[in-house]
Amino acid sequence: MQTEDLQIILKVAEFRSITAAATSLDIRVATASAAVKRVEKALGSELFVRTTRQLRLSSAGERYLPQCEQALEMLEQARQNIRHDSEQLDGEIRLSVSSDLGRNLVMPWLDDFIQDHPQVRLRINIGDNNIDFYRDEVDMALRYGSPTEINLYGFKICNVPGVLCATEPYLQIYGEPKHPQDLSAHNGLFYQLHNILHNVWTFTQDNQTYRIKMTGNRASNDGDLVRRWCVSGQGIAVKSCLDMSRDLLEHRVRAVMTEFQPRVSELWLVCPSRHSITPAMRLLRDHFQEKTREVLQALVKQGTLPSTVLQ
Repeated sequence: MQTEDLQIILKVAEFRSITAAATSLDIRVATASAAVKRVEKALGSELFVRTTRQLRLSSAGERYLPQCEQALEMLEQARQNIRHDSEQLDGEIRLSVSSDLGRNLVMPWLDDFIQDHPQVRLRINIGDNNIDFYRDEVDMALRYGSPTEINLYGFKICNVPGVLCATEPYLQIYGEPKHPQDLSAHNGLFYQLHNILHNVWTFTQDNQTYRIKMTGNRASNDGDLVRRWCVSGQGIAVKSCLDMSRDLLEHRVRAVMTEFQPRVSELWLVCPSRHSITPAMRLLRDHFQEKTREVLQALVKQGTLPSTVLQ
């Protein structure tokens, strides 16, 4: 005997008809009829008296059905209690974030999140290397690019345009590039990961693509260090608009050659599997989506990004 069978029994008693009960529950009449038979067999007693026109409760049914209804209500209440408990935001969140984005934007966002949910504890893994969720004991990772591993699951936070940026003093010395071909005269600041130097920069304009192999005297596997070099006027860099947002909004650097679009990435909140998603993760996703949209809106208002980025 299953709880679904008991729910069918109660509907049959309510409508005094197996057909009407099946219609109400959107199931086949045969399914409802089989449920009645299973319950009566389990109880060893008939709950309904069949007539040619309708069903009516037997004396056993009159005694059993009210207690059955109470029992189902208690089970539903217990289920709701369990759901409520599981949705309480407490415990530890183990989050991995990239170097630049993590230090300069995400940490203040997480401070706000903890203030709203003081029962949550954070353990943060900061770095630009790929994360092994099990080896590194991480519950979720905020990272650029959609999950490529088939077993991973994630939430897209936002689109992230890249920006070509430099300081005003640097541009006054070396000139402001107007076209990708002008970049050959500039000192590129490069991100390097797993010994792969990202020194080929791609730009698009009107469906035309330009690939420029840059030269430069600085490279690092730490995205935040590349940002710091750029802010200190050591060269020109292509960076995520989120990574550079505070520097752009506070005029420490400015975007150049804005009519040519550098690479566009996506920001994702990734977890090991769909089954590992928790209410805290969903709230954190919403929090990140709200915060990133605020940053993108500010960059659009400044004129650094086109309004289409918010669509």
